[in-house]
Amino acid sequence: MSREAQWEVVIGLETHAQLQTRSKIFSGAATAFGAEPNRQACAVDIALPGVLPVLNREAVVCAIKFGLAVGAQIAPRSIFARKNYFYPDLPKGYQISQYEIPVVLGGGVAIKVSPDGTPREKIVRLTRAHLEEDAGKSLHEDFHGKTGIDLNRAGTPLLEIVTEPDMSSSAEAVAYAKALHSLVTWIGICDGNMQEGSFRCDANVSVRRPGEPLGTRREIKNLNSFRFLQQAIDYEIQWQINEIEEGRKIQQATVLFNPDTGETRAMRSKEDAHDYRYFPDPDLLPLEITPAWIDEVKSGLPELPGAMRARFERDFGLNAYDAEVLTDELAKARYFETAVAGAGAANAKLCANWVMGEIASRLNAEQREFAQLPVSAAQLAGVVARIADGTISNKMAREVFDALWNGEAADADTVIAARGLKQVSDASAIEPIIEEVLAANPKSVEEFRAGKEKAFNALVGQIMKTTKGKANPQQVNDLLRRKLGA
Repeated sequence: MSREAQWEVVIGLETHAQLQTRSKIFSGAATAFGAEPNRQACAVDIALPGVLPVLNREAVVCAIKFGLAVGAQIAPRSIFARKNYFYPDLPKGYQISQYEIPVVLGGGVAIKVSPDGTPREKIVRLTRAHLEEDAGKSLHEDFHGKTGIDLNRAGTPLLEIVTEPDMSSSAEAVAYAKALHSLVTWIGICDGNMQEGSFRCDANVSVRRPGEPLGTRREIKNLNSFRFLQQAIDYEIQWQINEIEEGRKIQQATVLFNPDTGETRAMRSKEDAHDYRYFPDPDLLPLEITPAWIDEVKSGLPELPGAMRARFERDFGLNAYDAEVLTDELAKARYFETAVAGAGAANAKLCANWVMGEIASRLNAEQREFAQLPVSAAQLAGVVARIADGTISNKMAREVFDALWNGEAADADTVIAARGLKQVSDASAIEPIIEEVLAANPKSVEEFRAGKEKAFNALVGQIMKTTKGKANPQQVNDLLRRKLGA
């Protein structure tokens, strides 16, 4: 038995998703990223005497959307609390959050896992999701050895999403984080920009020997990339195993991950809930959410990824892998579906191949997001339709697509006409060329009849060269085999 197999890993994640509202959760200050320090911090955010918080309704709508999307219970009545701690970037000396009665209870997120090599679905259970305000930010660079405080983020609305300790490897944790990221961006409550801090994870990690009680956990804070999440958890697992095997006890702590060294280091001993002295915020009334409000929000939700995957498989005959790739972001799924509407459902697989192949490759090479795609779904549909009806070959289609990508024309037909790319499918036009190539290449003919398939491919290549690539490849193959008696 390997060393790792002698241990069980237990992981839970806490994710802070910044909600896509124009103003903060308890004030009218803006939430746009990139402003000069302290330009978006109003009197409420910096806790001037006499100010009062007012709850942002849109933040509550975002929380309801999330609860509906994960199959959770939306609390009809929830309470905001004060979480007391003292840090320079927290002007009030407390954070307004939710503790005993959060707005979202339970639910789950489906992930794909394959511990034995066979993919299967696993549900990561959610404990809760609650609304809270973000703190400011301490800046340690370019201050001549001092620390600066930027309060632009103070009061930014967050939804903190907490899982049960259901994950047993860094791979499962990353799969969950990616699925959650896809979901919150899909339903439009978070832009998911990890570099800007809009989506960041804290990982609670512990290890134990099989059959033993849960081990002492350490919390890795503020992981803002999937790669860092995996690296941090893997390092922490090995560190904890080493500590226990060498006879030392794990102390509950909050730790930070250093991406430069690939190591975690303790920042402070981990607080428990009672250390924060939670109590209901006297300035905020309980949040009451009626069934009618929930129904109103539900009516505005887009079709969820799971339902759309099932529909793509059922209506378009796609396999599970294709349906999953096409629904990993809403912009891609809608693009594909619009292209299929233009090209015809019979060409759905061809549309899928283009979206997952040529388009994905170009976007990756140019580091563009799917929403920045320069070729519209209608334009792609035009390309696919001309492949399907035999007007152009796949090779010609790439040339047409390239012209559309570079903005040289408005549609595929214009490019095809301008460049003379129409495929030759008339047998009476192709047969004389085949005869000419056979007469000029007797050795290849002889080798093919001797059983060498490569000779056939060489003859096809000569025919395509003679026709400047315009002959229908399938027709060339069929006619050539007939001529050769194959």
